Amino acid sequence: MKKKETMNFSGKLFIAVIAASLLFLSCDEDENAPAPQEFSYEFNSDTEGWTAGFADYPAGNDSFYEMLFEYATLPEPLDQTRGALKISGNNHSDDLFMFVKRKISGLQANKVYKVEFTVEFASNVADVSAGVGGSAGESVYIKAGVCATEPKPETDESDWYRMNIDKGNQAQSGEDMIVIGDFSNDTNTNEYALKTVSGNIISFTLTASGNGEAWLIVGTDSAFEATTTIYFNRITFMFSE
Repeated sequence: MKKKETMNFSGKLFIAVIAASLLFLSCDEDENAPAPQEFSYEFNSDTEGWTAGFADYPAGNDSFYEMLFEYATLPEPLDQTRGALKISGNNHSDDLFMFVKRKISGLQANKVYKVEFTVEFASNVADVSAGVGGSAGESVYIKAGVCATEPKPETDESDWYRMNIDKGNQAQSGEDMIVIGDFSNDTNTNEYALKTVSGNIISFTLTASGNGEAWLIVGTDSAFEATTTIYFNRITFMFSE
């Protein structure tokens, strides 16, 4: 009987040693994992390489849709010494998509990444605001994503501009972009205030041809049938292997 107890103790000791070894190896692997790569932009002096585009509207109607993209400072009553990307459009199509994009490099080809993003912007629409076709705040959806190829509008068979990526539609996320918030400013006043939204894509496989490049994209997908003017003040993307 005593011998049997000794064997049980030995077996438990062996299991404990194996578990501790696995825990040590796991911790060692975590320590050796590459540090996340951060791409952060605050637009202190210029656009920092970001450009803009528009989609989901008929070709040849840029003026009618009052499309605008420019480098600007934050509007009153915010700190006007801080820069931002200003993009604006009048949503006559009830589906206007406005976006900013930028190419990055320094990633590794054929690697799977978890991508997290944080976007700060200025909005002048109070919570629970009504509007034509939908709310001026809650029906304007903020989206973000990352693509291996350049996201851009292309004309379809009806001569409408549509995105060459899967951004989803309005409140729906797509394979390349997800909804991370809306345009309401988290206040009860219709004056510009800063708002921060965030989200993540659990896995993104970069399959670029060895150059480690990808495209970041942030935008608004609107069901509000009037003008939206947004100021993107800070954009951060974090890539973790």
